[in-house]
Amino acid sequence: MPLVPENAERGVARVLAPMLALGFAALLLAAAAAAWLQSRNQDNAAAVEHTLLVDAKISDFATLVERSETGRRGYLLSRDPAFRTIFVSAAAGLPALAEDIAKVTADNPRQQARAIRLRTLLRRQQLLQAQTIEQVASGRAADFANFNQDPGVALTRQIRAIAQSMRDDERALLRLRNERQHATLATFYTVLTIAGLLLVLVAAFTLAVMRRYTGQLSASRNELRRLNGDLEMLVQERTSELQRANQEIQRFAYIVSHDLRSPLVNVMGFTAELDAARKTIGGWIDRIEEQAPESVPQEARLAVREDLPEAIGFIRTSTQKMDRLINAILRLSREGRRALTPEPLDMNALVQSIIDNLHQRAADAGAEISAAALPDVVSDRVALDQILSNLVENAVKYLKPGRPGIIRISGHRDGARAVFEVSDNGRGIDPKDHERIFDLFRRSGAQDQPGEGIGLAHVRALAYRLGGVIDVRSQLDHGATFRLSVPLTLEAGNYAA
Repeated sequence: MPLVPENAERGVARVLAPMLALGFAALLLAAAAAAWLQSRNQDNAAAVEHTLLVDAKISDFATLVERSETGRRGYLLSRDPAFRTIFVSAAAGLPALAEDIAKVTADNPRQQARAIRLRTLLRRQQLLQAQTIEQVASGRAADFANFNQDPGVALTRQIRAIAQSMRDDERALLRLRNERQHATLATFYTVLTIAGLLLVLVAAFTLAVMRRYTGQLSASRNELRRLNGDLEMLVQERTSELQRANQEIQRFAYIVSHDLRSPLVNVMGFTAELDAARKTIGGWIDRIEEQAPESVPQEARLAVREDLPEAIGFIRTSTQKMDRLINAILRLSREGRRALTPEPLDMNALVQSIIDNLHQRAADAGAEISAAALPDVVSDRVALDQILSNLVENAVKYLKPGRPGIIRISGHRDGARAVFEVSDNGRGIDPKDHERIFDLFRRSGAQDQPGEGIGLAHVRALAYRLGGVIDVRSQLDHGATFRLSVPLTLEAGNYAA
């Protein structure tokens, strides 16, 4: 008779594999939700900041308009030079503010039209105001006894109305963007809830499968005792180990809803136990075959020599991959929470250190790494080291077979920014994948090198935190150039998590 019910081991593998895949999908769902929320939050924060800036500019403009008109009226009524000074000071700042308003509202056609109208009215108003000031200064104050008939007052009222309309629109935009932020958070929490429910489902289903499988193993133990009493001690030992393994599995099913890492460790340990049991049972079958070959069914031989190794190998490969992904995601999360510490950096020394660390790997791969003179920056040392190290390591990893590798690091200043480039003559990247390679868990080209598709996503996240951007220029079989642009000086606190 077979050691366990027919096809039991294969059935467990078929059930556990989808469960592991479902748990992994839940993890990816949570990670994608976190990345999406971060991106939306950044967009919303930028939009809110822009709206507040526009509102502040308009408020400053309205204040100066009132100050200018107050100074003018005061001078017309009293001819006190102090009022004229107030008028001149306020009027001098208005054109620049009007230009600023036009610039910051360039993305809003409705506000842009008002900004143009505002500048037109302002020019007319300031011309009339200047004329009245000069006429009063020349002794013609009686011409302005009635302000209600003053055309400058009418223009001021129009300017006030337009400024108020612009402020109302910006505040409406601010309310709308706050509502979008709340909607984004609600969606994020919904996704997290779904991911949590999926993990609970995986835990419950895995526990049920493993309990059923443990029961089948107990039945197998009884069958072995009936077949050969001499093997009773071995069966008891195996049963004790299986009971301990079952306890570990139950504990694993409880913890899985709280922590993904501990269950993975338990699964890997249990896989090792199963492998040890398979080897022991395999030895026993070998001894039985030597004494009585006809007493060992073909199904038992296949289960121990083919099905079990295949199932154990699949489980081990899957858990190892999931463990690597969890480690990478946790590392990425920790890096995202780390506070940036700007300091003056000698980029030539930093890059030379990277080259020295990768010298042996490059030599083994038949590649040469060189660097040109690089501009110094004030930035976070760890983040820049990780970005450039990752880019150089990728260049070494994805060389073109049969072609000596040439990897070059260069840089230059571009206004208030520093630009660093890592170029190689490797296998290159298909243009349609230029954006895709920066996404989490995405890779391009032949998957013949180890990796989980996290490195470049991490690089882009670090670049954003440094106030920079990164892109790639490449064609298949023509190498690649990654271009990183960061501020020459990173202000402390500006880009911290």
